[in-house]
Amino acid sequence: MIIDRLTDRALDAGLPADLRRVLTYLRTTDLAGLPVGRHPIEGDRIFALVQDYTTRPPDECVWEAHRRHIDVQYVVRGVERIGWVPLAHAVERRAYDPERDVALFDPGRDYVTVRAGMFAIFTPHDVHSPSVAAGEPAPVRKVVVKVVATKT
Repeated sequence: MIIDRLTDRALDAGLPADLRRVLTYLRTTDLAGLPVGRHPIEGDRIFALVQDYTTRPPDECVWEAHRRHIDVQYVVRGVERIGWVPLAHAVERRAYDPERDVALFDPGRDYVTVRAGMFAIFTPHDVHSPSVAAGEPAPVRKVVVKVVATKT
């Protein structure tokens, strides 16, 4: 997992080209004005999912990991917590579904707070639980950019 502010560019040089492309997209796109839904960046290889939702208590959120995609989760408005545990330390609850590119896991204990202007990057080695309320449930606008991590 990587967490940072979009305005901090020190990290960019050390990232793979696809992730640098994602950060450029997030910096140069009117994310507040995009309609909810899927937006292609590079066809099916890199695409953005714009979401508006209300955060939820931790026990209502799922712990998940992906094999084919890296998630870059950027909070446009609001604040949420995201749970994280390394895949090697997670207990699988529901086997990997290749059609949905997701496996579900028992809850972890560690969370990071992601505020507007911040992003978190989750690779296939990261189990994560997004959309967790940071206090009382509250509205969030988030853009999740999916990047193909492996060839299918």
